[in-house]
Amino acid sequence: MDAPPVSWREIALITKGFMPADEGDALYDAALEAARAVPGAPFVEVGSYCGRSTIWLAAAARGVDRVVFAVDHHRGSEENQTGWEHHDPDVVDANTGLIDTLPLLRSALHEAGVERHVVVVVGRSPVVARYWNTPLAFCFIDGGHGVEPARHDFEGWAGHVAPGGTLAIHDVFPDPTDGGRPPYEEIYLPALAAGFEERSATGSLRVLTRVSRRAREG
Repeated sequence: MDAPPVSWREIALITKGFMPADEGDALYDAALEAARAVPGAPFVEVGSYCGRSTIWLAAAARGVDRVVFAVDHHRGSEENQTGWEHHDPDVVDANTGLIDTLPLLRSALHEAGVERHVVVVVGRSPVVARYWNTPLAFCFIDGGHGVEPARHDFEGWAGHVAPGGTLAIHDVFPDPTDGGRPPYEEIYLPALAAGFEERSATGSLRVLTRVSRRAREG
């Protein structure tokens, strides 16, 4: 007998990346809930790397007839570069000597069967955000983890989340002994100050809802 087809979730779990299975499942559930809260609006992912988390979001988008705009320059964040903890020589282009995760992303999306539900946007997050005008049902920020990249991601994208929409943030560590601080200090805390309310926490994934001013004051 032929083996059963490999599911999109199985493809996600073997794709290079840093999203644990329980956090990926929580991301998927949060995206579905966001789609119900904000009808018709798309999803944005900031920081796709090789597509592990993108597959979870695309599978959710497929189920609710949405699309994920996957934003990444595909040259790797600071922590992915040579000599840093998360450097992987397998994602370096032999011709240029530079990281290039775009081919791996496209391959993963194809293998998972979700390619039609993703628009791959190759560019730097602040530049893309500057020209973005569409309200979002769901925004997942998992870009560069340095202070400036994290701050720019928040400043560029949080304001595009529609009232009732969702902002999800990866690698949030309230305890500094658990991990790096920028996603917590430069994205999570400013989001709370800007009127987002935490809805759930799974591992280092935080899911927040943008509450309208009227709802906050009421």
